[in-house]
Amino acid sequence: MMEKAALAEKEVQSSSRISGAEMLINALKRQKVEVLFGYPGGAVLPIYDSLYQAGLKHVLSRHEQGAIHAAEGYARISGKPGVVIATSGPGATNLVTGITDAMMDSLPLVIFTGQVGTGVIGTDAFQEADIVGITTPVTKHNYQVRDTKDIPRIVEEAFYIASTGRPGPVLIDIPKDIATLVAEETEPKSISLPGYQPTTEPNYLQIRRLVEAVSSSKKPLILAGAGVLHAKASKQLLEFAEQQQIPVVNTLLGLGTFPPEHPLYIGMGGMHGIYAANMAMYECDLLINIGARFDDRLTGNLSRFAPYATVAHIDIDPAEIGKNVPTAIPVVGDAKQALLQLIKQNGKRSGSEPWRKQIHAWLKEAPYHYEKEDSKALKPQCVMELIYELSKGDAIVTTDVGQHQMWAAQYYPFKRPNAWVTSGGLGTMGF
Repeated sequence: MMEKAALAEKEVQSSSRISGAEMLINALKRQKVEVLFGYPGGAVLPIYDSLYQAGLKHVLSRHEQGAIHAAEGYARISGKPGVVIATSGPGATNLVTGITDAMMDSLPLVIFTGQVGTGVIGTDAFQEADIVGITTPVTKHNYQVRDTKDIPRIVEEAFYIASTGRPGPVLIDIPKDIATLVAEETEPKSISLPGYQPTTEPNYLQIRRLVEAVSSSKKPLILAGAGVLHAKASKQLLEFAEQQQIPVVNTLLGLGTFPPEHPLYIGMGGMHGIYAANMAMYECDLLINIGARFDDRLTGNLSRFAPYATVAHIDIDPAEIGKNVPTAIPVVGDAKQALLQLIKQNGKRSGSEPWRKQIHAWLKEAPYHYEKEDSKALKPQCVMELIYELSKGDAIVTTDVGQHQMWAAQYYPFKRPNAWVTSGGLGTMGF
């Protein structure tokens, strides 16, 4: 009888122990992951075995780079982290371009790569690559799991890091034996990351400085970037711009954050931007950057960019403030929280009617245009306009990189946020 009882107890104990791959699937379910993008290979077969009956949707790409670009698209549209899985060695290294793309465009991704067994790591084993070392410069954070029981905690942390603060890609490297070993599953109770504490609430005194700068400005201008999208702050941007009657320019990745038909909207600025937007940035006396990083395609020659402006920069990433353009009013924090505080302050509106009239004159003087005399020629710009008419402006628009990308940005007005899927900072051909 005692032997039977001991055997029964042993069976109960063994039934509560699961493989690392099963722990990973459970962790993904706790994060409410809807879909994974990936391509299988030897080092991740244990994970795919567990995934087979997990009830999670898996999108099979034809190449790992396709999987990670698809995950980027999912992240751009949904605002949720895109999840990617690839095998070790060449499978992992095929993800590097997409990881870099996501890093530059601040997209939340959680990437799982297979790795050779822990016993042969560092021996140049078959299909081994130091993907942690390779991706350290182009990830927000990365991990290599060395103990199966750490999987639930690491996955929880990875999703938190990827989707908070300035979003970005986080990579988790899982050796094959770690995925197959069994251990007791312990769900993480809370996340403790003392070294990672992003600032979301802006400093009140800096907000007051910005309110006073708006009140005294004669030619204020808002530059709205992708940070407005990540903060889900399009509504607050519209409210603030209308409250203070400040014209708005978009960056390439900020398109869709402001209604294109609105009288305060100017258009996209920068190298491929509209004349009025670039003239407004040159002539303004107060430039309020919300969630843009002043990249070179927007600013051109930095010594001639916004030469008369007091620059205010609202950004959740303090490293971006003052990096390229000297900033007089730095506001570190979430774009939505900053805009809510600015709206609440409701500062004295500046006397900027002549400024708005000047901008409308520039818009009338030099709109986007193309030659239409040849009725037999179907111009790319015309194609973009026709697509806009047929879709009633309600499509999700995806582009590759190059001239057609700029035609889409110029001739397809985006009526709503999170409808524009394109590679910005890295300019990834094949995107």
